[in-house]
Amino acid sequence: MKESQLRLLATRRLLPLFTAQFLGALNDNLFKNALVILITYRDTSNARTSEILVTIAGAIFIAPYFLFSATAGQIADKFEKQHLVRVIKLWEIGVMILATAGFAFHNIVYQMTVLFGLGIQATFFGPVKYAIIPELLDESELMEAGTFLAILIGTIAGGLLILAPHGGAIVSAALLTMAGLGWIASFFVPRAREGDTGLRINWNIATETWRILRHAFGSPRLRMPLLGISWFWFLGIAYLAQFPNYAKAVLGANNEVVTLFLTLFSIGIGAGSMLAGRLQRGEVSLRMVPVGATGLMLFGLDFWLGGRLFGSGDGLMGAAEFLSSPQHWRIVVDLVGIALSGGFYCVPLYVAMQARSEPDYRARVIAANNIMNALFMTVAGVLSAAMLAAGLGITSIFLAIGIANVAVTIASWRGR
Repeated sequence: MKESQLRLLATRRLLPLFTAQFLGALNDNLFKNALVILITYRDTSNARTSEILVTIAGAIFIAPYFLFSATAGQIADKFEKQHLVRVIKLWEIGVMILATAGFAFHNIVYQMTVLFGLGIQATFFGPVKYAIIPELLDESELMEAGTFLAILIGTIAGGLLILAPHGGAIVSAALLTMAGLGWIASFFVPRAREGDTGLRINWNIATETWRILRHAFGSPRLRMPLLGISWFWFLGIAYLAQFPNYAKAVLGANNEVVTLFLTLFSIGIGAGSMLAGRLQRGEVSLRMVPVGATGLMLFGLDFWLGGRLFGSGDGLMGAAEFLSSPQHWRIVVDLVGIALSGGFYCVPLYVAMQARSEPDYRARVIAANNIMNALFMTVAGVLSAAMLAAGLGITSIFLAIGIANVAVTIASWRGR
């Protein structure tokens, strides 16, 4: 019998790496969302400027995935990955020291530069993290459960802590503490196999990006996992970006309800991921992907339909008032259903991507995945902004997502 996921978390094979990657993802999003909240509330008299700065912040963090993923993938394939994990986690401490200075001096432009540096660090850590997992664990033990959960927890914590008294100091202490703990955890990651020392790194970003994309998508076994994962991130960004506006403009609720939505989303993703890992039972298979896609479609369409039944009212209700109304539980059920389905959908895709990649090219496949994810996330943001600019409501975005999920669901059933 294979080790359970919980027992596996207690082993040296997984716990140090899981800890390092979880804290890193949490740190990225704690800093990013704290910065976004600061921008939003820094000058409430000029909402348009705040919206532009927030949009720029998202683009700045994603940009390094476009620019440096190809180089990061080559480096991860060339060198021994345990050493790379330690170096990159030490790099994170340096970035967080710079971030604390930004919070102390309240310099938004400086913090934007730090955000770009953090995006570069995350870009280089991703291929190493995912490429080392198959070297330390059996295929049955591959599981993408912690990253999205850490992202959402970091997002929630960033929004709550930065607005507390002495919020900048609290966030700074949290960032440094988690970066330090992540670096310590990296020393306990087992040594992986030696890299491809004969690999010659192509420093031309454009040509290498095209090369790794062509190689990854040239494999029929990798094509569906790569496209499916990118669609998952498209959905994630499209939903998460609209939660604040949806809560306020559609439901007539305040930021407590936004935090409630993010919490429910994080719990649902984590639960769905764990359930998918248990049901896979060590098998590398995409048979559960259509089931997850069907859930995303059905719950997503009902989420759109349910939101059309409410008005904003005169005041903004808090989380307790929102939950006290039975009619709002339809929204809660749909939201949890979307998150559970998302976890159920994405885990088999991540497992297949890692397991089907050639060992000597695995990190570059991960890099190709990061590039595609960044592209899909950017498109999600641009399309959402374009729909809002055209005068379409927030619920229209959710309807468009639901309709698109119909096509994705049909394709996933045919391609399983």
